[in-house]
Amino acid sequence: MNNENGEVTTDKPKRIHDQAPSELFSNFMKSGWAPSNLENLAPLEVVTYAYSRRQVLSSAFKGIRLVLPAGGYKVRANDTDYNYRPHSAFVYYSGVQGSDATADAVLVLEPSGDSHITYLYMNPRSTRDTDAFYRDAKYGELWVGRRFTLEEAKACYQIDTKHLDDLTQLLEDGKETLIVRDVDSNVDKKVVKHDREDEFAIFLSEQRLCKDEYEIRELQAAVDATALGFNDVIAAIPAAVETPRGERVLDAAFYGRARILGNDLGYNTIVGAGSHACVLHWIRNDGNVRSGELVLVDAGVERESFYTADITRTLPVNGKFTPAQRALYMLVYESQLAGFAAVKPGVLFSEINKACQAVLARGLADMGVLTVSAEESLKPEVGLHRRWTLHGVSHHLGLDVHDCAQARKEMYLDAPLREGMVLTVEPGLYIQPDDELFAPEYRGIGIRIEDDVMVTADGYRNLSENIPRHPDDIEKWMKRILGN
Repeated sequence: MNNENGEVTTDKPKRIHDQAPSELFSNFMKSGWAPSNLENLAPLEVVTYAYSRRQVLSSAFKGIRLVLPAGGYKVRANDTDYNYRPHSAFVYYSGVQGSDATADAVLVLEPSGDSHITYLYMNPRSTRDTDAFYRDAKYGELWVGRRFTLEEAKACYQIDTKHLDDLTQLLEDGKETLIVRDVDSNVDKKVVKHDREDEFAIFLSEQRLCKDEYEIRELQAAVDATALGFNDVIAAIPAAVETPRGERVLDAAFYGRARILGNDLGYNTIVGAGSHACVLHWIRNDGNVRSGELVLVDAGVERESFYTADITRTLPVNGKFTPAQRALYMLVYESQLAGFAAVKPGVLFSEINKACQAVLARGLADMGVLTVSAEESLKPEVGLHRRWTLHGVSHHLGLDVHDCAQARKEMYLDAPLREGMVLTVEPGLYIQPDDELFAPEYRGIGIRIEDDVMVTADGYRNLSENIPRHPDDIEKWMKRILGN
């Protein structure tokens, strides 16, 4: 990349190029530009929901300044960065979305009486009457594209906006302040650690346990986009079989859909063909895809709102389950049905896992691989069946794929389910290729079925019900797409 003087530069992390332009060049660069203001910008749909969330937060921490940084770019290598994604707490309370999210922005709730006034500190658009639009390699418009002006951001988010340069003076005034720490090192340095910071972090996580109407709509849209991504994966299977490291063909097929219909992937896609499906966090995705084997795909589209789906399907590469594959699949399928049945208000979150594990333990006992009864294995201190199913079967879902992770145990694992919670139900069985407790036809088979469900007043709603799950339906689904 060349700088404004035609010289090769690799100083992307620097904010302003060191060599100042001549007055002649500066004046030339500032002249001859047509107006490009964005007019008639409407408030985003999320505005009223974000306002309500901030009111709840304000009531919990009266009289204290609250600071939620968006965070900055993360270096991938040398002077290149990963795609930018703001911190989830910042997103939740600001409503900032997708490509309009500006790195290093900070949301500040300033105490005012018994409430707070909200300000969004950001780096605004570098207008043509400045040198920054062509000299600033980090924020300059000719380098990284157009951003909102302060006025445009205010119109969209309905939050008073200020220039980020004004934040330092505010944070150094000595006022009692709580921040989300370890998100923005510059903010961390300016604020003395407060004894309520842990409480603050927990509150920010627990407030997101029950989703509002906007969040449910966004999660449903993320699931619907993910369903189309799975169609793309199936359509790409023939090419994957013919291509070395075919797992990456399937990985790429889903990624394309995520970028077309959303902001990005919600997490690194897992594509495990054959025995790779037995590796729970297989993200290398560099294996071959072979006819006669299964391929496990765990993937989710992240919306422009940053809400993500989290779906897993296990597919027969040639479109037909073998008897051994079907037998194990049906055991996982029945386990998931038991997990679904456990989802209702008032039931402890941990009961979902217990319901699924009970079915798996009984099935494994019936197959003769347990050396104790299913009832004995289900005792916490025994758990022999866990050899083939190590993970829990549920987690909260939202802005983070493992949402609300800083919630207290008594508000998460040991808490009753409440209407509006969104959870995954994802039992699995994984028979390692060298596991001699199973007959050879079962070895190297990994199966997981994962769906996203919302707790309703009288039970649950499966947001991903339209993505086939039963083996008969999966075979029909694949035949419809592949035509074989």
